[in-house]
Amino acid sequence: MLEMIAKLLKILNSEADPNQIGLAFGFSMIAGFTPILSLHNILILLLALILRINLSAFILGFLFFSGLAYLLDPFFNSLGILVLTAGLFEGLWTLFYNSTLWRLENFNNSIVMGSLLFSIIIFVPFVIIVNKLIIKYRENILEWVRKSRIMQALKASKLYNLYMAAQ
Repeated sequence: MLEMIAKLLKILNSEADPNQIGLAFGFSMIAGFTPILSLHNILILLLALILRINLSAFILGFLFFSGLAYLLDPFFNSLGILVLTAGLFEGLWTLFYNSTLWRLENFNNSIVMGSLLFSIIIFVPFVIIVNKLIIKYRENILEWVRKSRIMQALKASKLYNLYMAAQ
């Protein structure tokens, strides 16, 4: 757990663009909430590699959201059942199920449908909020930490110099 927090702080304190980090967390949310062996997760991974997002943030976010998905599965199941049983979309779901590609996607599973739908709906607001939080963190908290006496003492120590040399 401490390693994950340290990695998160390293990502936030890096010179990486907040948009790259925010997009990485957004893609990892979709990949983490939905089952890993899905066609859309292959597309997410491909987009992550093409758009050059922060891969460390993607992996860290994927681990976090995969764990959170187990807690949210009852909600995803309810949402998926609501969407799959809506009479308005019955023809669309039948068409998808009769197509091999869409059947591989497993949209007829209520948890898959609910988790993917939820992830897509909150993707843009989530990325915007994460970007704003990263910018606020870097403007306010990071400068305060760098100026603190504890950080000044750590930077003066030999241990910190060894840590910086190892990177």
